[in-house]
Amino acid sequence: MRTFPFVLPVLPTARLELRAISTDDIDALFSIFSDPQTLRYWSRGPYSSPTELQSYFDKTEQSFIDKSQLRWGLARREDGRVIGVCSLYAIDAGNLRADIGYILHKDAWGRGYMREALTAIFDYAFEVMSLRRIEADIDPRNAASIAVLEKLGFQREGLLKERWLVEGEVCDSVMMGLLRSAWLPVAV
Repeated sequence: MRTFPFVLPVLPTARLELRAISTDDIDALFSIFSDPQTLRYWSRGPYSSPTELQSYFDKTEQSFIDKSQLRWGLARREDGRVIGVCSLYAIDAGNLRADIGYILHKDAWGRGYMREALTAIFDYAFEVMSLRRIEADIDPRNAASIAVLEKLGFQREGLLKERWLVEGEVCDSVMMGLLRSAWLPVAV
């Protein structure tokens, strides 16, 4: 089985610094994860208190120890505030693949931040980690997220009907994939 260095590097972009999240970011993270509109297509409902986020930090730490996930906070360079989170998760070193997950505070939507962050992460995943495939599981109603991934070269690979039950609502999934051989870093 192939192994690769399992580190969470700081990834600078033009407007962001992708870095580890910490408890110093709790207010910014709670602002993201407590908002029903921001979490509309997320895999769980909103958090009701900042203390609930402790499980999020625990999971982040444990998955790093298990070498199954890398999670970056998207901090604006201008003020250091975390406006989103991106994760490479379900990392499979043997098959050189991972899933991508991300969320962005609704006040930052439509400004190209996610495309900028994902470009840096995909460069790292394909060039440093030597992954050969990245997958995404997207709610088909989340047109903005699908559009971002398609601009970055992801292909729709299938529709899984009634895949998730989130807050009592049955949801479908569009499965999307990006191969290293198809990755062409884009200027953002």
